[in-house]
Amino acid sequence: MTQEAPARRPRLPGLFRAAPKETSPSPNRGRWRWLPLTSPLTWRILAVNMVAPVLLVGGLFYLDRYKNELIANELESLRIRAEMVGAALGEGAVIDSGFALAELSPQLARQLVRRLAPPARVRARLFRPQGDELADSRLLLSANTPIQVEDLPDPDRGWFVTVFRRIYDFVTGSHLVDDHLPVYRERSRPRASDYSEVTQALAGDPAWAIRTRNHHLLLSTAVPVQRYKQVLGAVMVSSSGDDIAQSLFKVRLTIFQAFAFALIITITLSLYLAGPIARPIRRLAAAAERVRRGHGRRPSIPDLSRRRDEIGELSAALRDMTEALWQRMDAIESFAADVSHELKNPLTSLRSAVETVSRVTDPNQQRKLMAIIQDDVGRLDRLISDISDASRLDAELSRAEAEPVQMLAMLDALVAVYRDTGAAHGVTILVESVADDPLAVVGIESRLAQILRNLISNALSFSPPNATLMLKAWRDGLWVSVSVSDEGPGIPDNKLDAIFDRFYSERPKDEKFGTHSGLGLSISKQIAEAHGGTLKAANRHDSNGTVLGACFTLRLPAAVPAAIAPPPKPPRR
Repeated sequence: MTQEAPARRPRLPGLFRAAPKETSPSPNRGRWRWLPLTSPLTWRILAVNMVAPVLLVGGLFYLDRYKNELIANELESLRIRAEMVGAALGEGAVIDSGFALAELSPQLARQLVRRLAPPARVRARLFRPQGDELADSRLLLSANTPIQVEDLPDPDRGWFVTVFRRIYDFVTGSHLVDDHLPVYRERSRPRASDYSEVTQALAGDPAWAIRTRNHHLLLSTAVPVQRYKQVLGAVMVSSSGDDIAQSLFKVRLTIFQAFAFALIITITLSLYLAGPIARPIRRLAAAAERVRRGHGRRPSIPDLSRRRDEIGELSAALRDMTEALWQRMDAIESFAADVSHELKNPLTSLRSAVETVSRVTDPNQQRKLMAIIQDDVGRLDRLISDISDASRLDAELSRAEAEPVQMLAMLDALVAVYRDTGAAHGVTILVESVADDPLAVVGIESRLAQILRNLISNALSFSPPNATLMLKAWRDGLWVSVSVSDEGPGIPDNKLDAIFDRFYSERPKDEKFGTHSGLGLSISKQIAEAHGGTLKAANRHDSNGTVLGACFTLRLPAAVPAAIAPPPKPPRR
């Protein structure tokens, strides 16, 4: 059986084992346990709770789909602005004499390009059909000297944004720039052939291109400048990808701020959650360490059963385990004392008889002394056998496999054995039970049979000649009960519990001293409680209160129907 006996019952010792050698703990052991952020369990809770937010914020640096959509939208916007500039140039900067082909006016074209490009926040350049550049919105004429205009970067917006920007630039690097994109090169005298989109626009079809410049994106779109289907030139508008990078940065900054807030909440809640878990476990571990190393009696285990959770159950289990260990130690000490006391009596008698027989010359007295020696040796043999059985009982009950046992069939078999062998000594043994109920329990058949044999033998020893021994078996709800009733003198009322103590003997007056060791009922009760049952003694009385005999009742948990069903037969091949 794997079920432990109740803690209130003194346990008999099993196999004695050498205590493990005590190792000296590390001088730093236990010092870190009270630090709030050095508990491994706390760090594990923090790590588990931070996985999802960290993965979320890590994915923010890989918004490729969002980046591609921004680039596509920016190219579409550039195309619309280029068409607006081209339409304006086709209407306002064209010289049409009515006889020759129309052409662009250089002065008007430069003025329109410089006026239309800044509001559109683009750089506009106009190329003639011959391929040379006619106008550039970033070139201003001051005293006939061209001046190039460059946009200044945005000023910083606080230390948090600045720090995040530096971290962001370090992590992302040139993530927005693909390695396969062509590099933009600014020439002093650009030509239309330098830009493929301009060449295609001069052919009458709009085109776009994406290049890199100093690890930044540069988007450009070229459209033809037409007058009645006549291509008068090509206008190319370009814009830096800094707006796209800034848009991605703002999105990531907003989500990172939300992540920072969520991270603070996660860490706070994790520490709050780890506290009620880690601290009680550390207290229980420290208490267990004190129990292991303590030299006093019963070190206290914290009572956390009020928590009503797994830690509360662990605390209750540790307290019960500690109590059971101390009871086991008390039982071992008591058992050793009882064994030494019980062995000392026959040994003393045996030593006296051996010392006396060597000095006596009368043959009759020598025979009497030898009979005493034989009785003492037989008593020692019975004591040692019963003590050995009691000491092995715990280990055997923990290793043996429980199986369904039919108590009614066991009773019938034992009664048949007592009747056939004549062990009943003229006493009539009757069995009363329900015929159609096997009264099955789950247990160790040999040990349950040992209980019934002890009870029947004990009842037979107290039964007078021609008496009747009644065995009853019945089902009481979820329990199976078996009673053994005799017609003997009964049990003293103040000894109904003491008869189950080890080495207690209350035998008939005509029985020879030393025939029984006094361990039978103690072992029987231990077996019953190991099976989750009880064994109790009582007296039977008549209507006048006269004692009619003793009655022992064994109560065991009934087996469930699935446990008593026969195992399925293997299929035939």
